[in-house]
Amino acid sequence: MNILLIGSGGREHALAWAMRTKSSFMRGLYVAPGNPGIFEVARYADIDINDHDQIIHFCHRLLIDLVVVGPEQPLALGLADNLRSAGIFTFGPSRAAARIESSKAFAKDLMKRYNIPTAEYRHFSSSQVQEALAYIDTFAKPPVVKADGLAAGKGVIVPTSHQEAKHAVIDMFAGAFGKAGAEVVIEEFMEGEEASVFAICDGTNFVTLAPAQDHKRISDGDTGKNTGGMGAYAPAALVTNEILNKVKERIIKPLLDGMRAEKTPFTGCLFCGLMVHHGEPRVVEFNARFGDPETQAVLSVFEGDLVRLLSSAARGEIDKSAMRTSTNGYACNVVLAAQGYPDAYKKGMLITGIEEAKAMKAKVFHAGTSYDENHALVASGGRVLGVCGTGDTLQDAIHMAYGAIPYIHYTGKTYRSDIGKKGLANKS
Repeated sequence: MNILLIGSGGREHALAWAMRTKSSFMRGLYVAPGNPGIFEVARYADIDINDHDQIIHFCHRLLIDLVVVGPEQPLALGLADNLRSAGIFTFGPSRAAARIESSKAFAKDLMKRYNIPTAEYRHFSSSQVQEALAYIDTFAKPPVVKADGLAAGKGVIVPTSHQEAKHAVIDMFAGAFGKAGAEVVIEEFMEGEEASVFAICDGTNFVTLAPAQDHKRISDGDTGKNTGGMGAYAPAALVTNEILNKVKERIIKPLLDGMRAEKTPFTGCLFCGLMVHHGEPRVVEFNARFGDPETQAVLSVFEGDLVRLLSSAARGEIDKSAMRTSTNGYACNVVLAAQGYPDAYKKGMLITGIEEAKAMKAKVFHAGTSYDENHALVASGGRVLGVCGTGDTLQDAIHMAYGAIPYIHYTGKTYRSDIGKKGLANKS
């Protein structure tokens, strides 16, 4: 099977690695735009991912059997629709279905229609500033403020006071997140612990992968600014079998049934961001694709034929037997970021020591890396690398990841030292 993978981050590196190493169906794997790590297991596709006609022509010319779309932006722009119209099987939802991520208001309204447990909320446009500020005062605790549109995982403000929440609304309407903040969702603060569950969906049926737990804040102890994610581990003991069954029956199934009834069936990876409190899961957010940095951990414990699983889902008849088990051992993925991230950060720092880290048995997933004019590997993004350890226990996986990190060097290397510690606490 020939596959084209769209994307360039750590998530796409993990997908490329898993498709290459966990499938007997793989023949040719191409990627655009890719990164240096991905190019170790895939071939570069010289195409502009914003030019849908060019992608279609490439697929026809190279006899591509399946396109896997990694990031959210191409999905929001309708890439999956155009590929399917050209007769190309695609793992990723339509533009209409991808609104579950590209518009938080759309997602919240959908959940309300189908009685999917989530936080109380209202959404407001920039012409409703006073109404939005007044709504904040109706909450006993400071509510969460979210930019409605895509904001690279950073458009969520969890304020410590009502006044801070009001400032967040004013800032968003003033353009702090560009067009993404032209509308905002204000919702109640949910108590509990966060978890992530991925569902591989064919529009009707689905399978879930290992539950994971992300760490959004930049600093240890879940302090500092929100980021795209500073690390994750899987499986998360927080999501027991009982809780996972609730997620399947109360969240994923009614959502897929509702979207199909509304003529926007969801085909692809449904990311369920959850808050679990006293054994009850509620939805924090949905994403229309694999999450990052959870994918690196989730696919490291996945056993089965990933290509067969994704391809069958894209064809509308998911082959559940393609997954032997979602959870073989444990994985801990620690993000190495650039100094200054998630604000302005430096680029171009020379990276060394990756091969030494791999010699410690850890996987190193490239996220924000590139080659400079001398073909030296340098940092080019806010999240630079993901160092993923595996083991029979979570402690083993954590030990492997953190044991490999000191071998990797670049100026300003930043990372959290507590990825997975909550998981250890939940197991005790």
